[in-house]
Amino acid sequence: QVQLVESGGGLVQPGGSLRLSCTASGITFSLYIMAWYRQAPGKQRVLAASILSDGSTNYGESVKGRFTISRDNAKNTVYLQMNSLRPEDTAVYYCYVRRSLAYSPYWGRGTQVTVSS
Repeated sequence: QVQLVESGGGLVQPGGSLRLSCTASGITFSLYIMAWYRQAPGKQRVLAASILSDGSTNYGESVKGRFTISRDNAKNTVYLQMNSLRPEDTAVYYCYVRRSLAYSPYWGRGTQVTVSS
């Protein structure tokens, strides 16, 4: 059974930083696509960042240059380092894993990030 455990969310002031973590179990982690999606109140869930098994990354336009996704295959963990946070980054952030497009993804329960003074 696949389990994803997210941590690291919270309240931060504009301009601050947070690091999200997602630890996976029940999968061969190194083979999976890992990603963070986010969903702001009243809006659709959108991609924040993704990282493939070969380490290549992709970012949503609104977070480029501020967020960094990374993975530690030895710890079965994916990270999202978020810097220069803005109020519009406020959202629930969801961990996402997928073996490939031929398979259904798995989602974490989400962690709340609130950027406010």
